[in-house]
Amino acid sequence: MNQTRLMELVVGLFICLGLAAMFLLTLQVSTQNDLKRDASYEITARFDNVGSLRVRAPITLAGVRIGRVTAVDVNPETFQAEVKLAIEQRYDKLPSDSSAAIQTAGILGEQYIALQPGGAMENLKGGDRISFTQSAVVLENLIGRFLAQTGNEPNK
Repeated sequence: MNQTRLMELVVGLFICLGLAAMFLLTLQVSTQNDLKRDASYEITARFDNVGSLRVRAPITLAGVRIGRVTAVDVNPETFQAEVKLAIEQRYDKLPSDSSAAIQTAGILGEQYIALQPGGAMENLKGGDRISFTQSAVVLENLIGRFLAQTGNEPNK
């Protein structure tokens, strides 16, 4: 009886460790992973349309994740979307005339911000704003334009 009880405790402990390992693996793979925060600096960018861009969306440079979106708000003066970007400190040499575009991973995937470096000698610092932005492409608007154009063409 005592040995059965010990075996049940060992099996229960093994299952708990397995569940904890699965939880940590899920956090590691998901985009919600903020267990290890690197030092970062914050810049802003304004867009006419952010589509479905969310907080914690990745920021990439040449396809490499260099930061995350920390906030998406509406500027009450310009009525544009104002996005706050947290860039890892080790990427502090981005030129001040860099541009930001909202891209989509796949056809219906999540949206992220892709940075394109400029050629200026000065670098972006914390609190700066990216001036050159490209808003999200909204699939419904593209389909509407296509249908409107095909409806206006004369029959051949």
